[in-house]
Amino acid sequence: MKISKKDVINTAELARLEFSDEQVEKFTSQLGNILEYIEDLNELDTKKIKPTSYGLEISTPLREDEVNQTITVEEALQNAPQSEDGFFVVPKVIED
Repeated sequence: MKISKKDVINTAELARLEFSDEQVEKFTSQLGNILEYIEDLNELDTKKIKPTSYGLEISTPLREDEVNQTITVEEALQNAPQSEDGFFVVPKVIED
């Protein structure tokens, strides 16, 4: 698939990006190379390959949830610079 400068400029406008003429040339070439590579991949017979989200078999080791000893609110707030009514007091960062 061939990509034109016009395609790159149109896509940049849709994404609200501004590129110099030099960047448009560079991206046109790079995107063209990517699309050529994808065309090469389309020639492969993948009918017998089952879809996967990873190239390798990956499993997430899980453990059973266990109730452990917890600390009290007082212990959690013990080293806090400032606390009030069982909560940490932090500076306000969002204006009304």
